[in-house]
Amino acid sequence: MTIVLNHTIVPARDKVASAEFFARIFGLEYRGPHSHFAPVQVNEALTLDFDERERFEPHHYAFMVSEAEFDQIFSRIKAEGIGYGSGPRARADGEINRRRGGRGVYFDDPNGHVLEIMTA
Repeated sequence: MTIVLNHTIVPARDKVASAEFFARIFGLEYRGPHSHFAPVQVNEALTLDFDERERFEPHHYAFMVSEAEFDQIFSRIKAEGIGYGSGPRARADGEINRRRGGRGVYFDDPNGHVLEIMTA
C-alpha cells in the first residue's frame, strides 16, 4: 500500500497573507482562494490549505528540498530579513546545520509556525 499525504490544513490569522508568504518564500504560486481555504500546491501530491483561526498551536512543517532549491529558498529568507537558525530551538542563531551530510535551516512564518528546509 502506498500512502501519500494529499493535503493538510495550516491554521493562520490571515489565510491569504499566509498563503502568499509561503508561496513567495518557497518559489511557488498562490492562485487565490478555493472554497474557504487559501491553498498552495507544494508538489504533485501535496497542498497546504491555509485556513483562518483565532487561536491555534504553532506547528512544525519540514520540507526536503534539492541543493538548488535550498539555495533559492534560503536567498529569499535572507532577502526578506527573516530570522533563521540551525535548529528548532535555535531559530535565531543565524546559522545553518549540516546534519546527515546535507544542509538545513529553520525559520518562523508570520503565524509562529516553524518551517524547516533540509537537503538530506
